[in-house]
Amino acid sequence: MRKLAVFNQLSLDAYFTDNRGDMSWAHKGHDDKEWNDFVAGNAKGEGELVFGRVTYQMMASYWPGPQAAKDAPAVAEGMNNLPKVVFSRTLTSVSWKNTRLIKGDLVTETRKLKNEPGNDLVILGSGSIVAQLAEAGLIDEYQLIVNPLVLGQGRTLFEGLSRRLNMALTESRAFGNGNVLLRYEPKK
Repeated sequence: MRKLAVFNQLSLDAYFTDNRGDMSWAHKGHDDKEWNDFVAGNAKGEGELVFGRVTYQMMASYWPGPQAAKDAPAVAEGMNNLPKVVFSRTLTSVSWKNTRLIKGDLVTETRKLKNEPGNDLVILGSGSIVAQLAEAGLIDEYQLIVNPLVLGQGRTLFEGLSRRLNMALTESRAFGNGNVLLRYEPKK
């Protein structure tokens, strides 16, 4: 069975977007070779990316373009070439290379995805699907990057969660730019 992980950046006050839905703050001011190597290494992974509609549309509007290739060539190459899944009830088609659209029930379809052969699955952004899949117990790992920034308000990854999720820390790593990677698995 394939594993499902979440990879998301958070502010110190635990928001993954600001109060306008903007996530660009997570991609600024990262003049740190170790951090940049970490990000480029992640982009060379072999997983399948998973998005909700909002994050998909944001990513698809940037990564295939020339600015992404200029700003972060290794990441752009990975983002464009990796297989992708977008969950949406409203999209009728997708145009980003290697993307398939899934319109069925999120929890049911994710269970099917996890049972398909292939590489592991990674959710980027997509807070609404993170909360729903966490609630259903389908997320195997949380990779959270805490940024040295306070937003004051915004959206948390777990909005709407109706139960407590106990986690076990499996890794932590600090970067020179102040970002900290925290890797957790749900306690069984």
